[in-house]
Amino acid sequence: QVQLVESGGGLVQPGESLRLSCAASGSIFSINAMAWYRQAPGKQREWVAAITSGGGANYADSVKGRFTISRDNAKNTVYLQMNSLKPEDTAVYYCYADATTYGALGPSGGAYWGQGTQVTVSS
Repeated sequence: QVQLVESGGGLVQPGESLRLSCAASGSIFSINAMAWYRQAPGKQREWVAAITSGGGANYADSVKGRFTISRDNAKNTVYLQMNSLKPEDTAVYYCYADATTYGALGPSGGAYWGQGTQVTVSS
């Protein structure tokens, strides 16, 4: 199994920045894609950004040019640098990992989620 622990959320004013971190631990054989999703009150969870093990990144149009996703493969950690934050960025941010773990019958793949971290952008 894989445990994902997010950190770095908080309350900021519009235009300010935050950096989220998500550290993966457990019986990890390899981590393929990692991503960030978010869910605002009363809305469905939406994809924000994703990064491959090789560093290729993609972004939702709503955050392109303001957010940057990166990862440290040695630390099994993914980051989300969020600049020029807007009130509409307010949400719980969730980390996601597509990982292969060691199992009793050998390596097996799975999808894993963190518990979420609150980001609030308000003046």
